Amino acid sequence: MYPSSLSGRLTILAFFSASTLYFLYKSRRLRTLNLLLSTKPRPSRGKLFFISQTGTSKALASRLHALLASCGIHLDLADIRSYEPEDLSKESLVLIIASTWEDGKPPDNASFFTSWLAESSADFRVGSLLLSQCRFAVFGVGSSAYGVNFNAVARDISKKFKALGAKEMISVTLGDIDGGELDDIFEVWSNKVMGKLKGCCGLSENEGLLNGAAKDSDGESGVDWSESDDEDGENNGAEEPVLVDIEDIAGKGPSRRSTSSVSETNGTVNGKRDMVTPVIRASLEKQGYKIIGSHSGVKICRWTKSQLRGRGGCYKHSFYGIESHRCMEATPSLACANKCVFCWRHHTNPVGKSWQWKMDDPLDIINTALELHTKMIKQMKGVPGVTQERLSEGLTPRHCALSLVGEPIMYPEINSLVDELHRRRISTFLVTNAQFPEKIKMLNPITQLYVSVDAATKESLKAIDRPLFGDYWERFIDSLKSLKEKQQRTVYRLTLVKGWNTEDIDAYYNLFSIGKPDFVEIKGVTYCGSSATSKLTMENVPWHSDVKDFSEALALKSEGQYEVACEHVHSCCVLLAKTDKFKVNGQWYTWIDYEKFHDLVALGKPFDSRDYMAATPSWAVYGAEEGGFDPEQSRYRKERHHRSNR
Repeated sequence: MYPSSLSGRLTILAFFSASTLYFLYKSRRLRTLNLLLSTKPRPSRGKLFFISQTGTSKALASRLHALLASCGIHLDLADIRSYEPEDLSKESLVLIIASTWEDGKPPDNASFFTSWLAESSADFRVGSLLLSQCRFAVFGVGSSAYGVNFNAVARDISKKFKALGAKEMISVTLGDIDGGELDDIFEVWSNKVMGKLKGCCGLSENEGLLNGAAKDSDGESGVDWSESDDEDGENNGAEEPVLVDIEDIAGKGPSRRSTSSVSETNGTVNGKRDMVTPVIRASLEKQGYKIIGSHSGVKICRWTKSQLRGRGGCYKHSFYGIESHRCMEATPSLACANKCVFCWRHHTNPVGKSWQWKMDDPLDIINTALELHTKMIKQMKGVPGVTQERLSEGLTPRHCALSLVGEPIMYPEINSLVDELHRRRISTFLVTNAQFPEKIKMLNPITQLYVSVDAATKESLKAIDRPLFGDYWERFIDSLKSLKEKQQRTVYRLTLVKGWNTEDIDAYYNLFSIGKPDFVEIKGVTYCGSSATSKLTMENVPWHSDVKDFSEALALKSEGQYEVACEHVHSCCVLLAKTDKFKVNGQWYTWIDYEKFHDLVALGKPFDSRDYMAATPSWAVYGAEEGGFDPEQSRYRKERHHRSNR
């Protein structure tokens, strides 16, 4: 029965009020419901948000912001991280440039915003009128190489905005960083946005739209904001997008699933594109890469410059006898099928699971690579320590490390390229990331063939390499099996990352029997500075003593099949070698007789790794006083002035 006394009524009212407030507090909807009760949202001049992990979306948003401003259309450019999502009900115009990160999830700066959208759109108390005064458009930045999560964040934001009553000006457009024309598709989308805004308010009268003034007599905008012809507002005629997992480097590539108007504009959606887009080129060139044609690159190595100055060579000089100042570091494919956490290129290269780009001639690649490399060598003239003799030698490369960046064996003409290098008596050191076993089988003789073994278990391989392929583990194992069939020198390359893969001694050893490599290189990860694409810190970098301990434990586990043969302290690197092949009468033979190798290749007859081995000098042997430093070189130590911790 309803109480008659005033105190009783107040008690019940207080109870229900407290209960309701507590419920609303727990659901974090108090402000949202209050906003719904307001009759008119406060005016805003419009927002342009970016959701970005590595800077791509931020760069695109800044470009659009400047374009709109030049036309008298002024929006607030904002990082979604610093925005209170419940203020969306006040907005009349929202533009979003959204990237998709790992496993179809949003970048860190948008996790709260997207969670709020998901909760609000599913909350019956919020309803579908919260954003009824808002017009919006979304442009997605993702990688189609990842499959079903392609631009998942952009698609989901569009869906949630519509569920909350917002009107979509232009159907969500999906930019693909791996397609080759991201800039072009973004430009088309930007022009459509600008056209919609101009159509409503003219070049310099956008305040009318943003403040809700540009409406007809019924209170609705006099402009048709919706671009979609289909009833549900989804991309007209677009197929369901297929997987993206990460935003790649700044502005690379277009959407292979863009709208029909984009197809008509560029005419190359289903054609072959250049792998290296203008933005990729600018990013890599800024890091010192010289881009060759449409998909290759060359860069001078720090160890090449070091040995030119007589200051020591790289670990390959110590382990295998290459002349570092005569080594060219290059790749015929800047694309890769992994996104390794320790990638020292900070993921500034494309990704892909198959060759889908234009293809340059292997002879052109080699000629241009040598031309660019020698130009970089000539720039060392006059540098302290560079003698005329070493400079002249450096101008005639004798080695090519096909490990610069990307996945060299993705290049369809890799055999032709390798054969041409050998014809010129340039040795080859080719590194593959163990995702293309059939390509490994088809390879012609390589001076030394590497497979990156970054982890020893399925779970850790996924965490460290972040592969594109769903069957990455099967591909990895099959790659090791393919390596076993090769007759020339083979290497497992292990990169140790503290806290990630340094405890898996038994699991690593179990992989030895699959590929039976001639050598196992074990190297500590190189810290390349902070990066939005990697969570590694200096804490993940092992000391040389850590690498030695790991190597000795692995050798011990092999029960004499492998022994620790060499080390290069400066590179934090240790070499295990097969004892029955490369240890003869107590002497290690890890070095290579390069002239003998080229003679054997020229003969065209079968040969194996024993046929071109050479004795390892004493200074390169494990445990030597020199620590792998060539005594004929001059050791140079930088002066370091560290502040004392007083």
